[in-house]
Amino acid sequence: MNFLLGAIDPIAFSLGPIDVRWYGVIIASGIVLAFFVAQREMVKRGFHPDFLTDLLIWAVPLAILGARLYYVLFKWEYYASNPSQIFQIWEGGLAIHGALIVSFMVAYLFTKKRKESFLKVADIAAPSILIGQTVGRWGNFMNQEAHGGPVSRGFLENMLLPDWIIEQMRIDGTYYHPTFLYESLWNLTGVVILILLRRVNLLRGEMFLFYIIWYSVGRFYIEGMRTDSLYLIGELRTAQVVSLVSIAVAIIIVVYRRVNVKKAVRYKDA
Repeated sequence: MNFLLGAIDPIAFSLGPIDVRWYGVIIASGIVLAFFVAQREMVKRGFHPDFLTDLLIWAVPLAILGARLYYVLFKWEYYASNPSQIFQIWEGGLAIHGALIVSFMVAYLFTKKRKESFLKVADIAAPSILIGQTVGRWGNFMNQEAHGGPVSRGFLENMLLPDWIIEQMRIDGTYYHPTFLYESLWNLTGVVILILLRRVNLLRGEMFLFYIIWYSVGRFYIEGMRTDSLYLIGELRTAQVVSLVSIAVAIIIVVYRRVNVKKAVRYKDA
């Protein structure tokens, strides 16, 4: 075993006085990859090639703003005392739930303005959203954040992880659960399932609702392992509350539409 490996430098490269961090590079890479996957399906489903680009011009910056605002609000006691750090997003501190809430709102308004179905767009985008989240979690890995509680090196070795991951999980001499990896693998599994579901004649919106349920189930359990959670009240973790509410709402909508909506448009319909 190679015990001489150290933590990975979070700075990918420098452009003069500007340090470009792996966190930003990986987040951007996830967005680009998600875009290309979604774009192919959008055009296949009859959308103009510029439709998704026009949507993302609004959605991406506002989603990043929403992710940061969400995080800062639930850590306000800290940021109120350190206001200069509010804008230092390169250090981490982007809450995915904040990004999702804002991006869904932007997508809804955008599709309404373009007279397109929000659910149709959301169905197409669902696998790509999970692709972006799968890749994005590795930004947390590079920052040595979003990890779980302490574990032994032997525990990580038994997971057959390579040394470079094991040593990145060693922070101040202690090894931690790679919860970023658990969530990344959970999301990747969801991508595969969603792609397979495209072959099933689901009702419009159910691809998107399945995404919400799948991601929320994984996030609920993995969040319980993390040591950097945002808290709503006392020991009530914000992400777990949001996940439970999301699961319940999504299931209710699926059941209601299956029972009450007649001749509903389906994913495969032109």
